[in-house]
Amino acid sequence: MPTKHLRYDRHARRRMKWRKISETEVEETLQNPDKEDKTTKGCINRYKTIGQRYIRVTYKEFEDEILVISAVDKTD
Repeated sequence: MPTKHLRYDRHARRRMKWRKISETEVEETLQNPDKEDKTTKGCINRYKTIGQRYIRVTYKEFEDEILVISAVDKTD
């Protein structure tokens, strides 16, 4: 993934705070995902297992930035 400015939507910030997901975990998921799929609305989901957590980051890529829309986790 090319290095672009990373911007977080208010929804993503709220989800990260509620679920205790750090910016480092989001960046790691974006840079080195275990899996990726596209949504019907033109966004991209990237998934990564970090420790006991399975994190999903939803984002949209623009010419000059990456907008993180949501971040959720599932603890096993």
